[in-house]
Amino acid sequence: MKSSILELLAVPTDSEGVNWRAIVEAHYCPYLERECVKIRKTTPPVVIGTCSARYGVKVEKIAIICPHRFLERKQIFMDCFHLLTLHEPGNELHRVPELTIPGGSVDYVLASVKGGRVVDFVGIELQALDTTGSLWAERQRFLKSVGVEVGAEDLVIGTYGINWKMTAKTILMQLLHKVETFEHLSKHLVLILQEPLLNYMMSEFSFGHIEAANLGDSMHFHAYRMQQMDNAQYRLSLTSRVSTDASGIAKCLGLQVSPNIELEQIFANIQAKISDATLLTI
Repeated sequence: MKSSILELLAVPTDSEGVNWRAIVEAHYCPYLERECVKIRKTTPPVVIGTCSARYGVKVEKIAIICPHRFLERKQIFMDCFHLLTLHEPGNELHRVPELTIPGGSVDYVLASVKGGRVVDFVGIELQALDTTGSLWAERQRFLKSVGVEVGAEDLVIGTYGINWKMTAKTILMQLLHKVETFEHLSKHLVLILQEPLLNYMMSEFSFGHIEAANLGDSMHFHAYRMQQMDNAQYRLSLTSRVSTDASGIAKCLGLQVSPNIELEQIFANIQAKISDATLLTI
C-alpha cells in the first residue's frame, strides 16, 4: 500500500534500496543545500522533512506542502529571467532569500548585478498548500513500515486534507500589499504555486480579468505541475503563466479598487491634446 507521504527529505517514498534511517537522521534538504528547516511546532526541534503528499480518493493527486520543494534545480528562477528587463549579457545573476520590503517580505529576489551594483530585480513568492489535520502520523507509519523505529504515540490514526480556501485567501491578501510596492518601482512580483491551487483561485475568486502573462503587468502567477520521471523521481514543470496588476489583485478579492487620480488626470490631459496634427506618421 502506498504511503500518503510522497516525498520525505526529497526522496520518493516508493524508492527502492533507500537507507531511510540514515536519511532521517541526517535531516538534509537538497533544495536548501542544508538541514531541513521545517520543524514540528509541538515538539521542536524535531524536523518534519515532508516535501509532498498524496491526496484525492478517486484520482490520486500531489500536494506540495513545503515551499522549499519549489527550489528543485533552481528552475523557478530561470523561469523568471525574462522579467529582468534591464538585464544585459555579462551581468551576474543573484538569488537573494528573505528580503524585507514595504508591506512585508518576499521569499526570494532574483537580481541582475553589474559591477557589484544591482541594476534590476524580480520578487519571488513561494506558496505551498496548507493542510488540515496532521500528516505526522502518516510520516511515522511510513518510517515504521521501512524499519525505522518510531514512538507508538506517533502512530495515532488521524486525517488530513488540503485547506484550499485558507491557502488561497491568505496569499492573495499578502500579495495585495506587496505588489503595490513592486508596481510603484516598476518591478515584477511572481507567485510560484501549483497548478491545482491556481485553478482553485480561478474558480472561487474573481479571476475573470486575469489573462495570459503580459510583460507590462506587475503581478505574475507561475503554475507548476509535479510529474514522475522514468527514474521514479518527481520533477516540476511550468504549465501556465498569467498576470495582472495591483488593482487586479484587489478585484480578485472583490475589493473596491481606488482609482489612481493622478494617472487618470494625465491620461485625460493627453486625450485632450490628441488630434490629426499630433498623429505621428512616417
